[in-house]
Amino acid sequence: MNPAPTTTPAPEGALRRLRRRAPATLSLMGITGVVFTAQLASNLLAGIDLVLVWGMKDRAALRAGEVWRLVAPVFIHAGALHLLVNMYSFYALGPAVERFFGHRRLVAVYLLSGVSGVVLSLAMNPAPSVGASGAIFGLLGALAAFTYQHRRLFGSSAQAQLQQIGVVLALNLILSLTPGIDAWGHLGGLVAGGGCAVLFGPRLELVPRIEGTPQVVDRRPWPGARARAAAAAVVLLALALLAIVATAW
Repeated sequence: MNPAPTTTPAPEGALRRLRRRAPATLSLMGITGVVFTAQLASNLLAGIDLVLVWGMKDRAALRAGEVWRLVAPVFIHAGALHLLVNMYSFYALGPAVERFFGHRRLVAVYLLSGVSGVVLSLAMNPAPSVGASGAIFGLLGALAAFTYQHRRLFGSSAQAQLQQIGVVLALNLILSLTPGIDAWGHLGGLVAGGGCAVLFGPRLELVPRIEGTPQVVDRRPWPGARARAAAAAVVLLALALLAIVATAW
């Protein structure tokens, strides 16, 4: 009797792997892609990017009550290169954050960081702006804060990770000083992301078991942390309204 033939599983594609491991990251990238498609269609059909015109951060429009401009800029980009750079950065960073933070917490950090970038830019930079950079800087800040908080759990790998994050942060903050780059948006997202990790990020702990290896347990799961995220959103909204009023003077 001949042995049953063995089959080698087909290699998993990058998109399928991302969908399985980081569905929130893929969903946010997909929404951004749909928005950019609408921008291209508007340019083609109307000769003007109406999505950008009606969605970019704009002080006068926000003072007129167009509050969607606090969120919309996170999903709008000023061109294909702008989109590709940001989405590549998100693709490289998002799954790592989602692995530790979970799907819902990643979305909360992404949106709160992105809007925080818009709010600080609104207060400090009169020029219109768009882009997901603030949200991506927020993920970087969240990962840095999370790694530092769990440096004892991760051991020597935490120091290496923090050094890598520090180098990436330094390079990107230097690039943020380039004319035309919204450095305030980047800074706002970075600080907010770190704050999100401290306020409602996971708290991992190694719990010994009678038999077998110790188990890693999250002492602050998302259902319990959700109220903190909601409180952060309320505070951010208040700061946004303050910035809108302050820029009118």
